[in-house]
Amino acid sequence: MKKILLTLLAGALVGAMAAQAKLPAPAPKTDAEKAADAEKAAATKAKEGAELAKAQDKAVANYKKHKGASMDARKN
Repeated sequence: MKKILLTLLAGALVGAMAAQAKLPAPAPKTDAEKAADAEKAAATKAKEGAELAKAQDKAVANYKKHKGASMDARKN
């Protein structure tokens, strides 16, 4: 029983020491990588903007299409 507890304690100690270790800093990005990331971000932003505009147009069309029906139903 003591061997098991001693082994568990040693494992916990090794795990705690490993948790304190620091990873090396990532390599700095080159100008080309920075430009590629910026271009990718701009393309994603443009795509999301187009999708948002499409969804908004669809919502407006749906509202205009059903506006009269829902307003007439509420009046009765």
